[in-house]
Amino acid sequence: MPATPISAATDDQIRTIRVHKETYIAAPIDIAYECILDELGPENQLPGKPMPMVLESFPGGRWYRDLGNNAGHFWGHVQVIKPPTLIEIAGPLFMSYAGSNHLQYKLRAEGEGTWLTFLHTGFGLIAEDHLQGVNEGWQGSLNRIIELAKKRIAT
Repeated sequence: MPATPISAATDDQIRTIRVHKETYIAAPIDIAYECILDELGPENQLPGKPMPMVLESFPGGRWYRDLGNNAGHFWGHVQVIKPPTLIEIAGPLFMSYAGSNHLQYKLRAEGEGTWLTFLHTGFGLIAEDHLQGVNEGWQGSLNRIIELAKKRIAT
């Protein structure tokens, strides 16, 4: 049987992502940090739809979606973790194609609240719909962190 010829596409483009956001969380830094871990884990969701994830919160820990029966999606590894001020994750994230990403959640206490600086950088053969939706997606995630913190403070 003859070998299948290898073809090279010339229309693919290497693209980059850079999302930088700063937001104030009206909660002490320990609570804000816990809410980030919750949002990255069991409280994660797509717009209007739960999408629980597993975050192993230690260096080298995995961040993935467990679908059961040994099925799921790997999103990244914990690259840096320094509770309660920093967590960084590196991996493919939501990309099921050639791409590399880095997330950074950096917290700074200020008064009775916390400033969160979020940074997502990435590069690869990034699909156009991902480029269009990434900013809105991360804003939704940050909004949920704020809401989780409000609920914690209220209880």
